[in-house]
Amino acid sequence: MSFKVFVDGQEGTTGLRIFEYLSARTDVQILRIEDSQRKDPEARRALIDESDVTFLCLPDVASRESAALSTKAHTCIIDASTAFRTDPAWAYGLPELGKRYRDNIRDKKRIAVPGCHASAFLLGAHPLVAAGIVPTDYPVSAYSLTGYSGGGKKMIADYEAADRRTAEPRLASPRAYGLGLNHKHLPEMRFHAGLEQAPIFTPVVGDFYKGLAVTTYLHPRQFARPASIAEVHACLVEHYRGERFINVHPLGDAQNLDQGFFDVQACNDTNRVDLFVFGDDQRMVVIARLDNLGKGAAGAAVQCMNLHLGLDEGLGLTH
Repeated sequence: MSFKVFVDGQEGTTGLRIFEYLSARTDVQILRIEDSQRKDPEARRALIDESDVTFLCLPDVASRESAALSTKAHTCIIDASTAFRTDPAWAYGLPELGKRYRDNIRDKKRIAVPGCHASAFLLGAHPLVAAGIVPTDYPVSAYSLTGYSGGGKKMIADYEAADRRTAEPRLASPRAYGLGLNHKHLPEMRFHAGLEQAPIFTPVVGDFYKGLAVTTYLHPRQFARPASIAEVHACLVEHYRGERFINVHPLGDAQNLDQGFFDVQACNDTNRVDLFVFGDDQRMVVIARLDNLGKGAAGAAVQCMNLHLGLDEGLGLTH
């Protein structure tokens, strides 16, 4: 059986990556819009209604407008913006969080793809809150180190300009941003982690194309109940047992680090998430690593499509 798929916002970073995933598949017919019609609501509506699945790879306002265009009950809308990630009418596209999330992706016709930072944060934090180790009122602090592709076409162009190293030497250094502490991923991070307040979160962009790791700090003195580092690690292992795209690395394994350093890019070109716990019984960090263009964006979107259509969840995706 062939499924018809339309990508609204096909020229963006996420849209292009979705095309790469789908172009190699024989079970998908990609519907394309003429460049002259990309801003024509009726032309877009016709393709959305013709499709079995439409991916929205647009800014928030445009995503809301496109989602409202759909008139056919059979069309599944998978949105990659932040517009619907805490909307209870929409499934949240991170099935590894639990059975309810996976069932919603299968059953609902509206699916919101998580943000890249949010995905990594939630995969580390959600199980610990759900298990009653981290209390819901815990004052969470976390930071993310990410490649520049997450900033979109302009940032990619800035970093890849031929004369960049002489014209813009500041780009060679890691750069913290979002220092107003109101990053757009915070609402979904709080909501889907089950926290009463949003984390203090600071992202940092580095001079590499892709790869992302979120580090979350844990103080056992503030846990809801006593738990050792071994118990925290065991909680993650148990929660993700059987999840093909989640790899919880062994506690204390020398191979977790590269000569003492953490490799942010080791999940690139996969849909895999690597989870680590470092520290001791007095202080700990959980690190979640992923490809910000893969599991952090387009890969997650395709995984949601596979689930919704009743296909193998990993079809066309690399572990």
